[in-house]
Amino acid sequence: MPGSFTIHQVARLISGGGKMIRRQSRKGAALIISIMFVLIFSTLAVSMASISATNAQLASNHQHVNRALASAHSGLDVVRYHLQDITVSASVAPPDRLQSVANSLQTQFTTAGLTNISISYDTTTKTLTIPDVTLDSQLNQSFGATMSFGADFDTVNLTVTGNSRQMNKQVAISCGFYTIGNPIFDYGIATKGPLDMQGNVEIDGYNENIEASVYIESLNSILALDMKGRSSIAGDVSIMNPLAAVVIANSSSVHGVTGEDAFEYVTVGAEMCDFPVPNPTEFESYIQSTFQSGDPTSNVTLTNIEIPANTNPSFSGHAVIRGIMYVRAPNAVSFTGNAEIHGLILAEGDLDNPSEDCVLDFGGTVDSYDVSTLPQEEFGTLTEQTGTFILAPGFNVCFRGNFDVLNGVIAASGVEFQGNAGGTINGSVLNYSDSRMGLAGNTDLVFNRSGTQECPAGFEPTKVLTCISDSYSEP
Repeated sequence: MPGSFTIHQVARLISGGGKMIRRQSRKGAALIISIMFVLIFSTLAVSMASISATNAQLASNHQHVNRALASAHSGLDVVRYHLQDITVSASVAPPDRLQSVANSLQTQFTTAGLTNISISYDTTTKTLTIPDVTLDSQLNQSFGATMSFGADFDTVNLTVTGNSRQMNKQVAISCGFYTIGNPIFDYGIATKGPLDMQGNVEIDGYNENIEASVYIESLNSILALDMKGRSSIAGDVSIMNPLAAVVIANSSSVHGVTGEDAFEYVTVGAEMCDFPVPNPTEFESYIQSTFQSGDPTSNVTLTNIEIPANTNPSFSGHAVIRGIMYVRAPNAVSFTGNAEIHGLILAEGDLDNPSEDCVLDFGGTVDSYDVSTLPQEEFGTLTEQTGTFILAPGFNVCFRGNFDVLNGVIAASGVEFQGNAGGTINGSVLNYSDSRMGLAGNTDLVFNRSGTQECPAGFEPTKVLTCISDSYSEP
């Protein structure tokens, strides 16, 4: 029968010849090997898929870390930008400086329209906190910041945390409080009101023209500068009011230039300068005696004297002031003869509401000597209060006679020079009044501001918080 096996053939196969069995055995091994390869490739596929998913997650995490760092940098830039315009009065106690910064920073953000940024200050821990500020709501990017004192009250640590989804990154920088000079003292004359010059009025620089530069605010008057006759300003003129008008007669000059060319040295719409707050009360401790009505007023010598309110003395002949003269408001104090002043004149009036009854009038020659020339064994620390000659908020000061040198800043709520008044002023003239500041007659003022200290006596020095660039770190 075709395809059949005989008994002998079967026996031979069973006894070990068995080619058929060997062929079937090979077919089984191939199957097993195939299955093994399938398992191996499946494992590799799963592993590759897992690795790809992990790499994708790592790439996503890395992207969020970078976004978090970018958010931190954005927050740092925002805070640093607004810190640069913040000043702190030196009268603020060192432990309270950061609270002053917090108040000013909140005002800065509000003024800039950044209503989404708020500030809190913890008086116990002395920590300024800016809660999370959203930068990109779709990407969940934001930043928050904290500021706290460093090793002392002169240093502050600023830490900004940037966020992106679940990732965050911190950047930090140190800042320091530094005393700065007020730029108002870079001018020979600085006036809140308009400046009126009539006659042969000259404003010169002792060493260079820049010492005779003029700053005018004139917010309440369109006519900010009126120069008539043969008036001259050796330096430049900066006018804050952007709508201000200027009149310069053909015979008058600015920066040595006459006619239309003089306007080249007049800047209208200049950057605003803050007038420092005068504080005569810090000199009260030096008062040793009080002037009484009926006391002699001719050829007198007065030492660390107080002039009570409503006394209104008129000093004639040769009057000598040693140390300080402290004038209470209201008062009209006049010097009809020669005034020899070894020290300072201080007047305590209302800076914001000056009175017409508050006047310091110098009708004759004024001889001024710096307070440092006084004997230290008699006047003590007063000899260190340099840089100021007259500090009279709320008072109008008028000079009608000439002088050789006035040693220090003259600051008052109204300043006038008339007649033959003139000489060298070792400092600046600050007029806090919005009313006209008048220079008339044959006035010749020469400003010598070289070697003057940054903050004259009686003015509150200013501190600014400055970031130290090389202190940047990424904690």
